[in-house]
Amino acid sequence: MKKLLLLAGFMLATAPVSAAEIRSTIVDSVQLTVDAPAVTSTRVGSEYAVSGTNVSVTTLGGLGTSSTTAPASLTAGSYDINTDGQAFTFSESGMVGDVAVTSQSSLSSGGRVDTPNIYGSSTQYQGGTAGTLAGTLSPTGVSTVTAGGAGTSAIGQRTVELSVFK
Repeated sequence: MKKLLLLAGFMLATAPVSAAEIRSTIVDSVQLTVDAPAVTSTRVGSEYAVSGTNVSVTTLGGLGTSSTTAPASLTAGSYDINTDGQAFTFSESGMVGDVAVTSQSSLSSGGRVDTPNIYGSSTQYQGGTAGTLAGTLSPTGVSTVTAGGAGTSAIGQRTVELSVFK
């Protein structure tokens, strides 16, 4: 029996041991985000339309010229009924579009566009303000984040991975 225990102990003592099969990974991170301001604007074009039946045209209406500093102008037409006493239809419509803008104003320190160039269809997004936004990593593994102003986010995260392969 002693020989059997001695043989088993010898076999255990000579078995190879490897730490390469155990892997441990710890990742700490803090992510701080402040939203940027933006202006989305769609320029509306000028248009003119006229239609009708049993209508005679004296002067056709339309759009005048436009430039980068002035919108197109509308000119009304002069129309008359072609045959008196007969049925007629008539429609004239026009819309003056936006003037082309070639530059946008700069951002203010408050995270917004102070005087945006606005076209016929526009949306403005206010930027965030960092305020007291902060994040720290700690050797103890407990990240801390401090809320900021509007339009901000803070995320603290710890990921621990332990892999044992057999």
